[in-house]
Parts: sequence; structure tokens; C-alpha cells
Amino acid sequence: MYSISVYFLQHFMTVCFLFSCSQCLAAGCGWSHDACTWTHMGTLNPEIFNITPSALSLYGKNNVLLTGRNLDHVTRVRIQGDMDCSPKEASVWSNTGHSLMLHIPAGDKGRVQVCLLMHDGRCHGNASLTYHSVPICTSIVPNSSWASGKRKMEITVSSNVEFVEEVTHSHTDQKVAFSKSSGVTLQYESLAVEQSQGSFSSSVTLRVANHTLACPTAIHYLPEPKFTTFTSTRTTKQQLLLTIQKRADELQMAPGDLQVQVIQEEKELPCTMDRWKGQSNSTDFITCTIGTSSDAKITKVTIMYGGESEDLMSPKDYVWLLLLLIPIVIVVAVVCIYIYKKNRLTAQMNQRMEDLELDIRNDIRQGFVDMQTENSDLMENVGAIPFLDYKHFAAKIFFPEGGSLMTSCIQDIGQLYLMWAVSHVGCISCGLCLLWADAQKAMHDNDCCSALAQLLQEPLFLTSMVHALEEQKTFTIQNKCTVASILTVALHRNLGYLTQVMEELLQAAIEQPNNAQHKLVLRRTQSIVEKVLTNWMSVCLYGFLRESVGQQLFFLVNALTQQTAKGPVDSVTGKALYTLSEVWLLWQAQDFTPVKLQVMFAVGSDGEFSEPLEVAALSCDTVDQVKDKILAVFRAKFGFAYNIPLRDIRLELEKGKGVFVALEEVDQSSEVIGEVTMLNTLKHYQVPDEAVVKVLSTRCHPSLASQTSLKDDKDFSVKYFHLIDPDVCEDQTKKPERKFKLKESWRVELVEQQLASLPPPPPPPQVAIHSYVVDLFRGIWGVASGRAPPAIKHFFDFLDAQAASMKITDPDVLHIWKTNSLPLRFWVNILKNPQFVFDMEKTPHLDNCLNVIAQAFMDSFSLSDTKLDKHSPTNKLLYAKDIPQFKQEVKAYYKCIRDQPPISTSDFKDFLLEESKKHENEFNEAAALRELYKFIHQYFTAIEQKLEHNSAPAGLKEQLQHVKSLFDGLKTCSWE
Repeated sequence: MYSISVYFLQHFMTVCFLFSCSQCLAAGCGWSHDACTWTHMGTLNPEIFNITPSALSLYGKNNVLLTGRNLDHVTRVRIQGDMDCSPKEASVWSNTGHSLMLHIPAGDKGRVQVCLLMHDGRCHGNASLTYHSVPICTSIVPNSSWASGKRKMEITVSSNVEFVEEVTHSHTDQKVAFSKSSGVTLQYESLAVEQSQGSFSSSVTLRVANHTLACPTAIHYLPEPKFTTFTSTRTTKQQLLLTIQKRADELQMAPGDLQVQVIQEEKELPCTMDRWKGQSNSTDFITCTIGTSSDAKITKVTIMYGGESEDLMSPKDYVWLLLLLIPIVIVVAVVCIYIYKKNRLTAQMNQRMEDLELDIRNDIRQGFVDMQTENSDLMENVGAIPFLDYKHFAAKIFFPEGGSLMTSCIQDIGQLYLMWAVSHVGCISCGLCLLWADAQKAMHDNDCCSALAQLLQEPLFLTSMVHALEEQKTFTIQNKCTVASILTVALHRNLGYLTQVMEELLQAAIEQPNNAQHKLVLRRTQSIVEKVLTNWMSVCLYGFLRESVGQQLFFLVNALTQQTAKGPVDSVTGKALYTLSEVWLLWQAQDFTPVKLQVMFAVGSDGEFSEPLEVAALSCDTVDQVKDKILAVFRAKFGFAYNIPLRDIRLELEKGKGVFVALEEVDQSSEVIGEVTMLNTLKHYQVPDEAVVKVLSTRCHPSLASQTSLKDDKDFSVKYFHLIDPDVCEDQTKKPERKFKLKESWRVELVEQQLASLPPPPPPPQVAIHSYVVDLFRGIWGVASGRAPPAIKHFFDFLDAQAASMKITDPDVLHIWKTNSLPLRFWVNILKNPQFVFDMEKTPHLDNCLNVIAQAFMDSFSLSDTKLDKHSPTNKLLYAKDIPQFKQEVKAYYKCIRDQPPISTSDFKDFLLEESKKHENEFNEAAALRELYKFIHQYFTAIEQKLEHNSAPAGLKEQLQHVKSLFDGLKTCSWE
């Protein structure tokens, strides 16, 4: 046999030498050196030991294991059936030399032969496989599962269950671990699902080889079972029967699905599942048996299903407690019902009251809007604008409280002494003698002031003095404002130097370590330099105020005054029907009609009278209110005030030809209610339209009885009333909760008056209050010819430079700095105090209206958005629609100033020098210097220490001592 094999190999090798390359390779040989050689000479034939599995379905089988020997050069496996014309071949995808892994393709039912293919095309070995029928899924028991999963499921197939390779669910890609029991069933645990998915169905498929087989039954996922209570009964001496109640569901649970453990006497005992006792419409009953002889109470039952467990605690016996609680529950229920009905009724009443109040507020706000937009001839007979001169304007800004300090700083000392001499000595010549006698003291005083003025020109001394004063605890904010104004007066001749020192002090204030909140800088006037800044702005912007904005401001003030005068104004409280301030709104308005008066003024004392002057009044005006309107019309008509004060004026009404009746605030005909007297009105005197009224002076007519002003009485508001009834005033004071009801009644009266009793509206208008507000605001933040006033441009550039040096990049900080230094510090002061600019008196009512406008002005500069609702104050709602537009204009104003070319240092110095020269003789600088030295003398030691701390030169300290000695010498100088 061996010799035959050798002979065959030698013969085959000889044949290979005769083949071409292609024929050589086709025969399984190798081609090398132009010769065909057999590379596997000496290779042993492969053999098959076993094929696992040897039985498979008609769909074939994946991952079949074939074992044997000499398998290294096997490339494919041939499968040949008895009836197959052409055999099937399966590729080998894993070869270890003694085992092969391959996939058997599908085939026909029956037995097939298997052999191993080599490179030479020969097939070695002999084994067999058997194709069987495909398994068919027939049923799934049970066909439902709880959401948490792990319920034991059983799939029944027709046959050949071993061919099933995988079980899948349609709702997930998760693989199912299953086990095969008999030849027709598969057991596995159901997969879990999300609780939020609710109830749904999941189809089941079986994978056989590369094919899937669908099961006819789907699995229904349902919510978790809910166990409620349990009871126990003894059946025998050694057994307890435990009955567990469960809410009825569609899970169709069986005893095998549950495991039960009980706790009795702190011992854990198993409970053997028995059966389902029965089922009602809403409850299932499950029973199990406990092997115990103890009658102790079962405290806890643990029910386990799938991978979940649920504990049931022993129910308590609360029967006796329930019997006790029943009466309490009944009482509580009755009380709750009562409180509920009461609260519901209260809520309904509150809602109705709120709706009514909302209607009232809307009507009032609409009235405010109508007042602003109503057309009226407000600018009729305005006359000349009574601007104050610069001296008095600046004095009111510097010293808003007035007093002797303001007077001494704006009056000439020589004129004061002369006036004093004339009034006390009796002649001008004596006054001149008095001045001459005091000449020596005045000369010494001038030396003191000159020395102090020269000392103030030293920046180191001035800044050291300011810092030293501000560090003193006894140096109040009022003292700081006074010193700042005194310095402004003393250095008014040299505004350039004042500006330099102010900027140096401001820079130090901004860079202070305690100013961590940069947005709060310059917000209030709490230091000397902040008050100096206010004064400096006033000095530099007086020309702009008078030439550009003053007219709009006067028109607005005049329009507010005239608009208020068109409606009732309570003479006692000052409240008015037509007002911008809700606080000063006259809620209880009475009927009134306009009355035109023909007023004649007495000329001299011989009984002559002027031509009639038409004055518009109201039937509800008091006599003093009529006097005010007469004097206002006189001033508007002739451009100057009537030379007789109101307290010396008497009015007489013509009742018939040559018959006149005196008009008084209070007389014997006045109406008295209790202890309160009503002020007389034109309606009380039955003054008709076009009535003739004479204006007489008690000075020129001594025979007339002079009636002192009732308002001089400190109890004026208690003894008298005008439009608001005294019982209403008292009721609002003692019972504020009734204010809403009073508002309701006043609203009804107002509506009725407006619809029925009020006269026709005034003639067609020319302008409106709202237009004055808009014109004034835009005049303030407008930039004429693209250039802002030099002072504003210079100071804003100074703030920009400070922010850059401190590396502040937040644009809001710069916006707030500029707002705090100009609008808040200067313009709001002017808006709220027009008497600083004009020769006029500011009434309390006008003050409140201007406060509303000033608030709207500041809201325009605010960076925050105010949220408004029905509870927002009316003054916030008046200009709510305009504020967004105003804010955009303000930002454009700041941007325009920033983009404007910087003003040169020389040009700004020329501007300051020109302003100084314009008003160089307006102030008494000597008086200001004397007042300043009072503070220097009081804190002399602190100032010296501050100079020492700042390393001041010796000459500066000597100069301070020289000033002190001069002023000390002034104290010893007396007039003889």
C-alpha cells in the first residue's frame, strides 16, 4: 500500500511538470520556477469525527461545530443529498486544525452526506446530517405581564423546540434568556417596560437560523398589581389561613406568580400559596397557608412577584376611635361649610369692590389723560416771562433755604450799611458818616479776606481743607453744602480754577476704595464736591437755561396753573379736580359753573376806577381765590404785579346801580356746620355772570374794615372748610376703610356732573399740557446744531476719561454717572423748583404736579424697565406710553455728545473766563470768605494736621497762620 502511494505521488509530480501555469493552479498544484509542483506533498487526508448538532431545521443552522483531524487545509464542506443533482457547499469561517465552525444552508427534509473539500478538489471524510421540520409557535401562557417584568412565561411550539435560537419582543431590542424543558416548550421571564408607557401589547417572534417565526399571541403589558389588605383565620392547630385582597385586574395571576412571607412575633415565616379563593367585581382574593401554632398577630405581610415586593401592614382597630371622631367630623364639616360660604361671599364682594375701584381708577386716569390732551387756550395772555437775574438765580441754587447767608453773599456791603443807617438814624448823610467811621475796620477786613482768597488759590491747601472738614464727625451734610456754596461764591471770579479743583476732588471721590459700587457714585449730595458740582452746573448752564429751555419751562408751569384754575380747588386742603397728582385729587367735587367778572381797580382815593378787566372765575371759588385770579390776570395783562398785597385788597360786588356789597371769606351769612364754618364762595353771594366787582385797597381807603387773613390762624384747617365736607374729612381720618365707598360716591357725582351739570367744553385749543412736557424734555436733551453746551461736553468727557482710567467697561456705569451728574443733580432741581428761575410763587399743588413730571423725566433716564399693573400709582401710568420713546432719545443724546469732537482746553478756559466776567460783580466775595473762615477757625487743628499729612510746604503752613493772625486781629478791632 505504501509503495502504491509513493508511486502515485511520483507520477502526479511528473505530470505537474507537464502542465501550464493555469492548468497547474487548477489542479491544486503550485507554480514556481516555471514548473508546476505539488505543495502539499505528504499531507494526510482529513477525517470527520462528529458534527454538532447533527439535526437541524429546514432553514439550516448557524454556528455548526465539526470536529475531526487533519483539518488544517479544509476550505469548504460539501453537503450532498440523495436526490440532489448538485451538492451544496458551506464555507468554513473558523478552522483550528481539529475543529471547524460553519453555517449549514437550508435544505430539504431528510438525511444528507457531508465531506471535506481540499485544494485539489477531492472530498474526504464521511458524515451525515438530518433536516427536520420547522418549529411552529402555537401559544404563550400567560399572555400578560406587569410593567416591571420578570413574570414567568411559557411558549409552546409544535415540535423541534431545540431549533429555536432566540426569542424577541417587538418593544425592545433586549435579548431574552430562555430555557428549554420538554420538546415543545420554552420558559423565560418577561422584559420590563417604562411605567409611563401605560398598557400596551408586544408581539413575540422566534428566530430559527436566519428566519423569524411570529407567535400568534401577543403579550399585554399592564400596570403593577395592587395588594390592599390581608386577614388571617386559624384552620387547624398548626395552620393559619392568610387571605390577601388585591384589586381586580387583567393580569390573571396564579399562585405560582407569588411568594409570601409574614412577620409574626418578629419571626419571618413562609406562607405556602394555596389557591384563588374567589373574585368580585373589584377585588381578587388569594389564600396561602402558614404553618404555625401561635395566635400572635401578624404584623406585616411581604408579597413578592417577579422582581418586585410589596409590604402590607396589619390593620389597626380604630372602630372605637371612629365612633368618637364622627361627631367631631360633623362639627368640623359644618364649620368648614360655613367658612367656605363666608369666604366665597367675601371673595365675591372683594372682587366686585376691586372691579369698581378699577373702573374708578381707569376713569381718573382717563381724566388725567384728557387733562393733558384736552385742547384749551392755556397760553392766552401769558405776557413777558419773568426771569430772575443771574444773581438771584444762583443764590437760590447755592442757598435754597435762604436766610441771612444768602442775603449777605449777594448784597453789597456798602448798600447794606447805608440802608441800615437810613432806617435807624433817619438820614442819608448820617448813614454816610457811619460808613466813614467804619472805614478803618473795613480796610482791615479787606486785608483778611485778601489773604484768605490768596490762600484758597493754592490747590493743595484747598483740597486738604475739604478732606479735613469731611473727616470730622461733627461736620454735617448741611455744613458740607454751606461750605460748597461759599467756595463757589468765593472762587466765582476764577471758574477755571474752581473747575480744576472740583475735578481733582471728584477723581479722588470716584477712586475711593469704599466706592466698590460704581453705580452709586454721584447719586446723592453727601460731600462738598457733589454740592460744588451742582453749583458749577448751575453757573455754567444758566445761559443755556435762559436762552433755550426757560421758555418751555415757563409755558409748562403756566399751563399747569391755568389748567388747575379751570376746575374746583379746595381752599383749605389745596386739593384740585384737575391735577396730575393722585394724592392731591379732589375726589368730592361739587357742581360748579364758570363766571366772568368785570373787575375795576380803584385809582387813587377820590373814587375813580379803571376800565373793566375781564376775569374768569368759578362759582365755587372763595373770595381769596377770586383775588388770586384777579391779581394773576392783572400781571399777565400788564406785565407787572399789582402793587397792593392780597391781604390789603377788598372786593365789592355791585348788587344794583350804585349799590355794592363787600365780599368776605367769612361773615355773618356764612354757613356753620357744628363747630366748622364754610368759606363763602361766589355761589354763596349769588354772583351772576358778567357781574361788576371793584378792587379797593384798605390802605387808600382807611374807612374800610381790614379783615386779617384766615389762613394766619393755626387752626384754619380745623375751623373752616370749603369743598370737602367736615364729616367726610373726619370719616377719612378715623375710618380709612370707608375711603373706597367715598370714592365710589364721588365717582358717581363726577360722572353725573360731567354728563349733566357741567358747562360746554372750552373753546377750541391751541396747545395741550402733554405737548409742553414733550417740548420741555426734548429741549433739555436736544442738541442744537449737533453741539451740546460746553460745560456738559467737557464734564461728560471727564467722566469718560475716569471710566477708562479705572478700566470700567460696563456702559451702564457711564450712563448712570452722567445721569446722576446732570439730569438728577441739575435738571430735576429746576423742574421741581421753577421759582429758582422765575419771579413766581410755587403753590403746594403746583409742587405736586411738578413732582409727577420730574418723576417721568427721571424715568426717561432709567435703565430698568418698570412693570406696571393696576396697582401702580397713577403718576407712573401717566407717561407710561411715552417713556420707552424718551429712553431711546436719551441714549441718542448721550451718544451724540460722546461722538461730538472734544472741546479744546483753551476753548473751555475761554468759556469759563467769559462766564466769570459776565457776573464778576454779582456776589459779595468778602462775606463768603468771612463765612468760610468760621469753619476754618472751628477745625483749624484738623486742617493743619491734614496739611502735615499731605507734606505741605512750610510756606503754605505759614500762610495759613498769617490768615489766622489777621482774622484774630479783626476780632480785637472795634468801632469807636
